[in-house]
Amino acid sequence: MQPINPARQPFLPALTRASQKSQKIVVSWLISLVLGTTTFGIQAASPLPIAAKNGMVVTAHHLATQVGVDALKKGGNAVDAAVAVGYALAVVYPAAGNLGGGGFMTIQLADGRKTFVDFREAAPLAATPDMYLDLSGQVKPKLSTQGYLAVGVPGTVAGLELARARYGTMTRHQLITPAIGLARQGFVLDQGDVDMLTLATETFRRDPASAAIFLKRGQPFQPGERLIQHDLAKSLTRISQAGPRAFYSGAISRSIVAASQRGGGLLGTTDFARYQARELAPVECDYRGYHIVSAPPPSSGGVVVCEILNILEGYPLKDLGYLSAQAVHYQIEAMRHAYADRNHYLGDPSFVGNPVTQLVDKAYAAKIRSAIRTDQASASLDIKPGISPHDIPAESTNTTHYSVVDRAGNAVSVTYTLNGWFGAGVTAKGTGILLNNEMDDFTVKPGIPNLFGLVQGSKNAIAPGKRPLSSMSPTIVTRDGKSVMVIGTPGGSRIITVVVHAIINVIDYGMTIQEAINAPRFHQQWLPDTTEVETYALSPDTKNLLVGMGHKLGNPQPANHAAGILIGAPALGAKPIGDNRFYGAIDPRRPTGLAAGY
Repeated sequence: MQPINPARQPFLPALTRASQKSQKIVVSWLISLVLGTTTFGIQAASPLPIAAKNGMVVTAHHLATQVGVDALKKGGNAVDAAVAVGYALAVVYPAAGNLGGGGFMTIQLADGRKTFVDFREAAPLAATPDMYLDLSGQVKPKLSTQGYLAVGVPGTVAGLELARARYGTMTRHQLITPAIGLARQGFVLDQGDVDMLTLATETFRRDPASAAIFLKRGQPFQPGERLIQHDLAKSLTRISQAGPRAFYSGAISRSIVAASQRGGGLLGTTDFARYQARELAPVECDYRGYHIVSAPPPSSGGVVVCEILNILEGYPLKDLGYLSAQAVHYQIEAMRHAYADRNHYLGDPSFVGNPVTQLVDKAYAAKIRSAIRTDQASASLDIKPGISPHDIPAESTNTTHYSVVDRAGNAVSVTYTLNGWFGAGVTAKGTGILLNNEMDDFTVKPGIPNLFGLVQGSKNAIAPGKRPLSSMSPTIVTRDGKSVMVIGTPGGSRIITVVVHAIINVIDYGMTIQEAINAPRFHQQWLPDTTEVETYALSPDTKNLLVGMGHKLGNPQPANHAAGILIGAPALGAKPIGDNRFYGAIDPRRPTGLAAGY
């Protein structure tokens, strides 16, 4: 899918989804933009963020967004809404929304407390470092990406229920009921839904249990048809009644284990019985007077986001100018150095020591800045944190993110995944649950590319019960202990740089949250040496200047789907729109998402 030029995006379709009151306020505000009477430099051609008074939900699917808004309207807090959205996305966004995968949740409560919930998938107890190699030590094609041998122990149900029990206010039944209804009664597919499902037509045909759900008499669904998922409704009902026990020690786990054994997988009942979501301290840092709260290991996201921002804080990005060659040069170099550290030092904290404090230290960032030349690109192979150029962990781009804020100011940022689109492409018969292919995020063999063409190192080697390193970066920006911004995205190793772009677009360049998400992007991850540049990101003149500095520029990867919220005003330092406090934005690069509030 080609990236979309943000300057060409209409604002009216988004406005029709806001309340009538909000529409009138936004239209009046747009008129003031056209007349030049606003107090900050937003481009009138860009769509405006969606405004709301009492809370905001932004997800990759409009029906899941509405489920979250309804939870807020019923008196639930942001954690309640996030849990409800997580279950709903498992029904309406099966490419990445899930019960059979895992992810991360960052929480910033209105009283200043903050936490992080890790529900990343884990390797089965029977897993071994060489499980995808033949007797000669060569990788067996597709074993780590397709079928039951690719499946890690799912964590989503454990994670959602941990968050709800400790920080939510509503009952499990209240929060799962909307998802059950969407599965049992079905929902009408629009073009975006069909396009997503069609990507996996051949995958579904290889798995009868998946084909029975996601194909109609063996053929792809068409827009306007209804997708009904009876088995998934039954699984959701079991979870509603019995909680995590239903998934990890009841009929659901037994069905998944039986399917895994029939399909040559390694999942056993003990894997499910011993799995636990865990609560960890977030990674934190400061940037130009704002405080960043993000994902700790086994995510590399928060560490690398903070390291990049620490490096960039020493440069006057605003004065250099948005997308100027000099500003872009410094951003590329900061990314390059931070990813070199990512690829050496980070992994599952239960198995690997992570020098987080050192990597997010301001003095360390200053040392890196001293090595960055103002007029010349670094050669990635000259940046040697002590590992082989082949030791590069990475994961799928096929993930989803959602952001939620309630009227009290509680904020939740969630990124979760099946890894590849529709995971391993297998559905455990009788459950309706698509299963992940997260084992491909581990090292299959050092120096050998994974599903997405990247290779991995020994610190991310397969081990029983281990969780693979991730780039998922659900992030919350605060000031004076109060949430200001919620941001995250899918996109594999590009998640980190998209989050960084959104933060500096808002803080350094004064963009609205919608402008910040729409803005074109570029990505550098140490190796390969080439910087990916999104269409329309750089002018020919800027590209020539960067190439003259020694930068290698390449084509973009598939589009991300960022979801963000600003609290207080559409942009930092701007005036609110009427009495609205929350401003939501969904990435226009994919067509299924929605920002909405009330």
